[in-house]
Order: sequence, then C-alpha cells, then structure tokens
Amino acid sequence: MDRVFSEQIGKNLEVYIDDMVVKTVEEGEHDDDLADILTSVRRYNMRLNPAKCSFGVQAGKFLGFLLTHKGIEANPKKCQAIIDMRSPTSIKEVQQLTGRIAALSRFLSCAGEKAFHFFATLRKSERFMWS
Repeated sequence: MDRVFSEQIGKNLEVYIDDMVVKTVEEGEHDDDLADILTSVRRYNMRLNPAKCSFGVQAGKFLGFLLTHKGIEANPKKCQAIIDMRSPTSIKEVQQLTGRIAALSRFLSCAGEKAFHFFATLRKSERFMWS
C-alpha cells in the first residue's frame, strides 16, 4: 500500500494496513483526489469491497475512531462501554479495563497517571482484590 499510494499518503490519503480514508480540505478538490486514488487502485489491479466503501460522507468511523471535519474524535460507544463497566473483580476484567483506557488514551489527559493503579495491579503477582 505504501508503494502504490506513496504520492498520496499524508497529503489526501491515510492508510493503515488495508484500510484507507481519502481526505480533502477543500470540498471541490475531493473528486480529483478520489479520481487519482482510484486510478492507482485500477493500475495495480487492486479491488475494493463495495460493502465497506462509503463515498461523499462528512464523517465516519476509521479504526474504531470517528473522523469528522474537526479531526479525530473518540467513539462515543467506546466511551460508554467504559462508563457502563462494572467494577473489575478479576485480573481478566482489569485487563479489559486497561485495554479500553489505553485505546482511548489519546483523548484522556494524563490517562497513564490516572490509570496507574490498574496497570500496577497487572504487574503484581499478589492475589487481586478490589477495594
């Protein structure tokens, strides 16, 4: 993907493994940018899954985050999942909580410091007890 789209990545395209999103600052340029990218897709005999393609959207999900005109935002469903979690009663549940916190850490100021005790619990060999 990096070789195929080397001229577009960072400019009007973001790629992560086999997921990509076409972005344009000026609405009028989007059709031209999309045409360039689709030309590259055709040139390299790549295929797109129509069920996974969305065109002409102002916002959408990408890698579990929301992409909007404001930038990257936390997915409200992922935030709500943390809010709705019950207090952890096992190491497995602490792992689930820390994983969710880590996934949203870019949106939480000082997430590592605030969740330090959860992460420390995973390092200890003592028996887990929620207090």
